Amino acid sequence: MSALARKVGMSAPAVTERVQRLQRAGVITGFSMSVDPAALGLPVTAFVRVRPAARQLTKIAALAESLDQVSECHRITGEDCFLVKVHAATIPELEETLDRFLMFGQTVSSIVVTTPVPPRPLPIPD
Repeated sequence: MSALARKVGMSAPAVTERVQRLQRAGVITGFSMSVDPAALGLPVTAFVRVRPAARQLTKIAALAESLDQVSECHRITGEDCFLVKVHAATIPELEETLDRFLMFGQTVSSIVVTTPVPPRPLPIPD
């Protein structure tokens, strides 16, 4: 909080109070850090679109939640119902993860080659 206070030119107690107020209001939902998956031995990242078979929607969400390789899972509109971000050490390991989803529907995968725009904070309106 002290470093943030210095950046915005306020006192640490004032910044702490404002951050807590934003947390209570649901504007700030948590704090996170950026970790390079490759540095953890997971150099393969893929985005996987999943189209569930009949009556398999909840099973796909439950599977995604249970897999450590999945860092994000979004319910989306369109022909596919889910967009899942998967990390793996190797292509065969990615294939094993994809096979788990194939029990419940079809998958289309896109392997990340580079990330020219990494995750960044949202713009805050004035």
